[in-house]
Amino acid sequence: MFYTNSLYKKISSGDKRSVVVRKNICYSLLIKGISICLSFLIVPITLGYVDAEIYGVWLTLSSIMTWLTFFDIGFTQGLKNKLAEAIAKNDWSLGKKYVSTTYGAMVVIFFPLFLVLELIIPHINWASILNVNSTFNNDIIKALSVVAACFCLQMILNVITSVIAAFQKVALSSLIGVLGQFVSFISVYLLSIFVTPSLFALSLAFSCMGVMVFLLATIVLFSSRFRSVSPSIHYLSRQCVGDIFNLGFKFFLLQIQYIVYYQTTNFLISNFAGATEVTIYNIAYRYMNIVTMLFGIIVTPLWPAFTEAFVKNDYNWMNIIFKKMIKLYWFLNLLIILMLILSPIAYQIWVGDKVLIPFALTLIIALYVSVTNWATLNVYVINGSGKIKLQTYVTVIGMFVFIPLAILLASNMGTYGVISSILIVNIILAIIYSIQVTKMLSNRATGIWNK
Repeated sequence: MFYTNSLYKKISSGDKRSVVVRKNICYSLLIKGISICLSFLIVPITLGYVDAEIYGVWLTLSSIMTWLTFFDIGFTQGLKNKLAEAIAKNDWSLGKKYVSTTYGAMVVIFFPLFLVLELIIPHINWASILNVNSTFNNDIIKALSVVAACFCLQMILNVITSVIAAFQKVALSSLIGVLGQFVSFISVYLLSIFVTPSLFALSLAFSCMGVMVFLLATIVLFSSRFRSVSPSIHYLSRQCVGDIFNLGFKFFLLQIQYIVYYQTTNFLISNFAGATEVTIYNIAYRYMNIVTMLFGIIVTPLWPAFTEAFVKNDYNWMNIIFKKMIKLYWFLNLLIILMLILSPIAYQIWVGDKVLIPFALTLIIALYVSVTNWATLNVYVINGSGKIKLQTYVTVIGMFVFIPLAILLASNMGTYGVISSILIVNIILAIIYSIQVTKMLSNRATGIWNK
């Protein structure tokens, strides 16, 4: 009891911004711990329901749908910064306009997109594209039709996560995600008992359940905690469209980078090495990604906190926090090494002999995770400041380098070539981001480094 009270006092002491960040981190650690457990448990259950090839097809289909997030055009990311600025200035009317306008923009974008997708999906030979048996084609079309509908609806509902982040309640956003995972987990478990193996049924379990959770969360939160900025058709604003879009378009280009670098991975592996290799890669990535998730729990609350700090020119606070994050980064690298050493045992306990994961694959993914964590830390500082012009330029250049490099290396090295190409590009980007953050936190950023 004494230790608990002492810990609570330590978390609750200090300036208001630091207290909010620490509380978000603590709550998120608990919530993400549950998320990690669910993400691990759902793999053997899914592999118990469908075989490795069908699971690999599902992973690839979900990745393809994620490519469509670029139609967001950065509106939700722009909202996060703009709403955080309005909250820092206590301008609730402006905040309500930002939220209402973003919802309006998302409906205008994703409802027509949904109609277009439903028209074109049945006319594509997906089995050929994904390099699987032609007998899968009809199942893939039915599954994609469901996933497309759910994806478009969730993109509209996903605005609530930016609102939550702007209020510096990041742990709450994580809770919504975990609830979606839990409902999907239960659904897949019930499928494994009562339903014959089906890609269509699997797509329902993963897609529809998440949408239902987001819809319920949106209704509840705007009726209570976030009533002050709840969306209303009367608060739609053309000026706010411009304000959000000017910043959001830069985030849009960064979103494309994320889609190209990360979500094409499954597609490229499937195309060059087969759907089963997608499953092997995803199991290894999900294992090592534990460290990324832990790091993300801690750095995610920094984005809106740094936005507030930059608005108030609080460089002292930002430097103190950033130095603490660097220490954490190196500590987590030790955890990466430990997980790498223990990976053969972990895989055996987790999936048994259903899938064999090469140690070399885990090693290259471990290197990738370490580089990504460093880039992420610096990017969250940059994104919080809104000074993302340089980041936009280098990521666009990186995209044009990545695709031909990935194809070249994948044609010779398969899965290893795809991952190596991402690793090479990420190392270059991480170095550039690090230089910019150093300049910004010392208040010496000028020119492109400060735009």
